[in-house]
Amino acid sequence: MSQTAKLSKGIILIVDDAPGNLAVLSDMLSEADYRVLVATDGVSALQQIEYLRPDIVLLDVMMPGIDGFETCKRLKKNPETSRLPVIFMTGLSELDDLLCGFGNGAVDYIVKPIRPEEVLVRIEAQLSQSRNLHRAEESLTHIAFAALSFDGSGLMTWLSPTALEILNDPESKNRSTTRSLGIGDVLPEYIFRQVFTVNGGSSYDQSICLGNDYYGKIFPRELQNESILLIRKNTHEWDIDSITRTFGLTKREAEILKWISLGKTNKEVGLILNSSPRTINKHLEHVFEKLGVPTRTAAVVKVLTNTL
Repeated sequence: MSQTAKLSKGIILIVDDAPGNLAVLSDMLSEADYRVLVATDGVSALQQIEYLRPDIVLLDVMMPGIDGFETCKRLKKNPETSRLPVIFMTGLSELDDLLCGFGNGAVDYIVKPIRPEEVLVRIEAQLSQSRNLHRAEESLTHIAFAALSFDGSGLMTWLSPTALEILNDPESKNRSTTRSLGIGDVLPEYIFRQVFTVNGGSSYDQSICLGNDYYGKIFPRELQNESILLIRKNTHEWDIDSITRTFGLTKREAEILKWISLGKTNKEVGLILNSSPRTINKHLEHVFEKLGVPTRTAAVVKVLTNTL
């Protein structure tokens, strides 16, 4: 990376077939310490992005060849460039044209004639938002949790890399399809069934079980009509003494939860601990009361979330 790139506030690609607009924007952004790339049509812009990824694109709507709408649509269809912020520049004032731009994935628009101060403010706002999102996604990539978001119909709108690996793990016993899953797909059936039972019911902490190896917790986002599902691997490394101190459980109650987290039924736990299923059920009733949860899954997830 050149010294200029290191010192710049970001890389901006300007796509416009009017030389005068390119000159004004390029000079203004360079003076504001941005590194500027230029293209005079949609095709050359797409080709240039393959070699050097900008941080944001200023895209003219009316251009020869493929117009700005089609250029933006192609950017958004490519997984490598789908998150690239696009700001349209247009002389069109009709509402339908502006809505078309947003429908193709633009994050903002600027109406010509261009006002330099407005351009800078809009660029800085979108870059700040994009970088904050990138930081959040990077953080999720390197922590113990995997995460995904889904809408009210169960369509996945975002997945962290770790969540993508979990859903497409060929060794997973819960996989119901051999097709790779990703953004735009419906949640896998074994997750969908639990998620919407939880959201539609009266579950205490909206916890779900994702097989013996993973557990999850749902965090609704009512304003966005989306929910976040955090997924964590069950390491099976239970500190019985810590759990009894933290939650006020007896040692036997903590042991029962440990075996339940490993997928054991009440009958199997009874055989392991040399107790009857009836006794195990009685212990679980005490556990539910102490933890303030209604189900085995909710009890396990609450303990795992707060101790492991």
